[in-house]
Amino acid sequence: MKTAIVTGASRGIGRAITKRLVHLGYRVYGLARSFSDTDFSDDNFFPIECDITDTSALIRAVERIKSGEDAINLLVNNAGVGFFGPHEQLKPKEIQMMIRTNLEAPLILSNLLLRDLKNSGGSIISISSAAAKKISTHGCAYAAAKAGLTHFSASLFEEVRKTGVKVTVIHPDITKSSFYDGLDFTYEDDSRAVLRDEEIADAVEYILGTADTMAVNEITLKPQINRIKRKIPADANDRRT
Repeated sequence: MKTAIVTGASRGIGRAITKRLVHLGYRVYGLARSFSDTDFSDDNFFPIECDITDTSALIRAVERIKSGEDAINLLVNNAGVGFFGPHEQLKPKEIQMMIRTNLEAPLILSNLLLRDLKNSGGSIISISSAAAKKISTHGCAYAAAKAGLTHFSASLFEEVRKTGVKVTVIHPDITKSSFYDGLDFTYEDDSRAVLRDEEIADAVEYILGTADTMAVNEITLKPQINRIKRKIPADANDRRT
């Protein structure tokens, strides 16, 4: 049985990916700050409460997983946080949180697990954002953190491709998930204007199903219609996974 580590596994895209991996026969260790609202359980799903921005706690969580006899085959860097608005209105702690969650933690996890993934011929899949590939007014810092994750993934692949490790980054556009619960904008009700978190899981399954002779470096997923709506009243807060 293959083993995967998924961050932000308690809800949204991370939960959808976790459920799909279990269905595919993986043993999944899920990391999240809390699993109190998670409605998924399985004999092959092992939730571990961990704030991935706490580096010491993150290292301990990885050491706990690696202390077993399971070879690590897959790392999914999914956890994300977003704060939006004019850049001068963001709080320094909000900027710090986005960098630590969206960029620093994936870099550290890749660092901690890379030797294991080389030994198993495994994969790293990171969930970036369509915002990483375009100008993003009122989301400058978020887009910058996600663009950093995208560039890291591309560079890491070139570094480790001879070892057989696959590195892929997925760029979802607006997705129907809990990410937008605390933001001042959200997706339209029209199904053509929003992705489903299961469709991100579909992309993960596709990547894992490709031949060993082929590498999928990046995938961008967009709804057919480009449309968002503002909430009334507008109250921009954050949503962490």
